[in-house]
Amino acid sequence: MRRDLARHWIGLTLLAWAVIAAWFVWDHWARIYWLALGDTDDNMRLMQVRAWLNGQGWYDLRQYRLNPPAGFDIHWSRIVDLPIAGLTLFFRLFTSDLMAEKLACGIAPLIPLSLTMLGLGATVRRLVHPLAWPLAIVLLLATSATMLMFMPDRIDHHGWQLAMLSLTLAGLCDPRAARGGAMVGLASAVSLAIGLELLPYAAMAGAIITLRWVWDREESRRLAVYAVTLGGGTAAGFGGFASIANQAMRCDALTPVWLSVVVAGGALLLVLALANPESRAARLILGVVAAIAIVAGYVHFFPQCLGRLEGVSPELQRIWLDNVREAKPIYKHPFRTAFPIVTLPIVGLLGAGLALWMARRDPARLRGWAVVALFALFATLMLLWQARAGPAAQLLAVPSATALAWVLIPLVLNHRALPVRVFGTVGAALIVSGLFAGLIVRWLPIDRPSAYVQRVNRANARCASLPSLSVLNRYPAQTIFTFNDLGPRLITLTHHSAIAGPYHRNGTAILDVQHAFSRSPDEARAIMKRHGATLLLLCPNMAESTIYRARNPGGFYDRMARGKTPAWLTPMPLPAKSPLRLFRID
Repeated sequence: MRRDLARHWIGLTLLAWAVIAAWFVWDHWARIYWLALGDTDDNMRLMQVRAWLNGQGWYDLRQYRLNPPAGFDIHWSRIVDLPIAGLTLFFRLFTSDLMAEKLACGIAPLIPLSLTMLGLGATVRRLVHPLAWPLAIVLLLATSATMLMFMPDRIDHHGWQLAMLSLTLAGLCDPRAARGGAMVGLASAVSLAIGLELLPYAAMAGAIITLRWVWDREESRRLAVYAVTLGGGTAAGFGGFASIANQAMRCDALTPVWLSVVVAGGALLLVLALANPESRAARLILGVVAAIAIVAGYVHFFPQCLGRLEGVSPELQRIWLDNVREAKPIYKHPFRTAFPIVTLPIVGLLGAGLALWMARRDPARLRGWAVVALFALFATLMLLWQARAGPAAQLLAVPSATALAWVLIPLVLNHRALPVRVFGTVGAALIVSGLFAGLIVRWLPIDRPSAYVQRVNRANARCASLPSLSVLNRYPAQTIFTFNDLGPRLITLTHHSAIAGPYHRNGTAILDVQHAFSRSPDEARAIMKRHGATLLLLCPNMAESTIYRARNPGGFYDRMARGKTPAWLTPMPLPAKSPLRLFRID
């Protein structure tokens, strides 16, 4: 059995993934059936797939049902559309178009989970033990933030980027230099072609490979292959997937800006690898010079990208982007949110320290653990910048937590005393997995949601539900003026168009919505008419609505919430228990 677990680990990992995926589909079947795409990005991703399947051009990612007739500029690529579209077309052979979409949205996010499991399995087999891969899978399943990105209906691109990060880590630890360099280069290229969210991690991976070469000139082959696959893969990703809008010199996606940086950086690293001087000091100097050249070129040729990559107006940044919760540092979040996220990364750092000490007499494993420790430390520090780094930090902590569990759990499991074997094993499992953090915030009265927060959460869920929004299809298709955060969901579940969604390239439309709800009723009507809106849709107590009331007492939405409806709005009938309010704009 031990021999089979070690020899057939890839097949067994995929078998485990199939069982896990089937369980999640069954467990989340209600969400799948009701198309409960919980995030605006998931809804927009589905609309992007629909548009493509209905004939919109491969390179045209504009969403024409937001801010019609001009549409909304979406900065993504079509890489993540492929599995969703493929599954949709497959299931259309057996069921209705709507049910095919539901099944595709339920299954597609689980596909990158298989790659993530394989990447982590390869890493722990090399650094912990050939039989440690099942333990890594268990610890991955215990992550609170990472696993959310692979759940059914989470069809946006974060799961695929985490899968590429897992493969990057495996490539960094691969003892076969060429294979490892190629894996890191290609995984980084795919991640960048999907989006720039993990750009810092791709840069860190490149820095680690360069540092390995600085330390050991025998790593030149890894560096050379990495440089070629990174530059070539990124160029191929740009040519095959960059939208028409991303041909411009923008800073927020894989555009000519980042294509130039990555290709030039890859070329410089290739020159370094080919030169490969014998002196470690010379290699260090060359590495530093290459880094300075890349940064200097970026600053000189692309000064417009030295600030926020989104390139939004100061007003939009002040009233919107600076207030996005996931973009705030982890320490600015409530303890109930932050503690379960940071626990596993901290445990992982402890495990990495232990693994480094245990591998001190094994140079090959020591180098591998140094890579894991550096990457894990970097990801943990990223939490001090933005809480959205949580899934990546937890993912990169899994190998180190596996090493800690591989040492700690056998110690207590084989203890002479029965209480230690029982309670010690359970305690050790809860600690190394980080699950104890979730139990603490669940059972102790810490930062529990207030009645007000619960009311807002209910409104967010009910207003965006399929039963609530689908009744709007009784009205002829038209443009509806509603909240920015409700726009993507509205166009996904109805035949209507909306004005805006939370997508930064479309700042004018986003600000128009915010201004309409914040200013006087007359100004609101003028904005709605300018956009051709004929209906107004409100969701009382939705999170976005509370901002308008708090910031602009006496503004249009605040007056509406207090029952002061202007004469130019006529209430339209909806079901008695609907959480929504609909008005005709006269």
